[in-house]
Amino acid sequence: MFKSAASLGFACLLIQFACAVDSPGQANKEALQKLQDFIGEWKGNGGPDGKTVSKNVWSETLNWGWRFKGDDAWLVLEIKNGKHIKAGEMRWVPEKKQYKFTATDIKDNKMVFQGALKKDILTLDRVDPKTGETQQIQMNNAAEGVRFIYRYARKDEGKTLFKKEYMVAATKEGMSLGGKEKKTECVVSGGLGTTPVSFKGETFYVCCSGCRDAFAENPEKYVKEFKAKKR
Repeated sequence: MFKSAASLGFACLLIQFACAVDSPGQANKEALQKLQDFIGEWKGNGGPDGKTVSKNVWSETLNWGWRFKGDDAWLVLEIKNGKHIKAGEMRWVPEKKQYKFTATDIKDNKMVFQGALKKDILTLDRVDPKTGETQQIQMNNAAEGVRFIYRYARKDEGKTLFKKEYMVAATKEGMSLGGKEKKTECVVSGGLGTTPVSFKGETFYVCCSGCRDAFAENPEKYVKEFKAKKR
């Protein structure tokens, strides 16, 4: 009888431990939520980094959003009129505790960068297998989330200093540099909600088309989680 009770107690401990540990999908989502201020549409201008005046400038529109599949979560980037990059996908690599950004350039080549978020700047590196040079992308928000900036630099094999190549600075659509006031929360990701959605007569908000689609697929799940978090 004592053995049965001990076994039952051990089983209960295992169940409690399993419940306490987040699923891999939840851990990925929580890591990506640190980049939540990237989400949205941005109007930006690009040009050589470090040069205040240049004829080699361009305009591009960036759109960051969430994507979900089962328990998995990741971010996607679409760039209209991008001079160098036209799309990207951001994931969390738990075993390395790093972010992985797969960029697609204008020639449809895919380049995988990996790195970490430190002091609100995401720094991602890759080594070109053909040339041996290290290529780097840095991303960050500024002006309380109203601005999004990304930079590209590279350094030759065996060198220690990066050479600045270009920078794109963008402003979030519908916002001004006067500041950002967060009024609504996305029911799916916890970010800044901008688009209303309804469930059983109640109105909630989502931050992007990916969250809108996830909510439409299983609204009861997200409403339950959202209200539990608010309690």
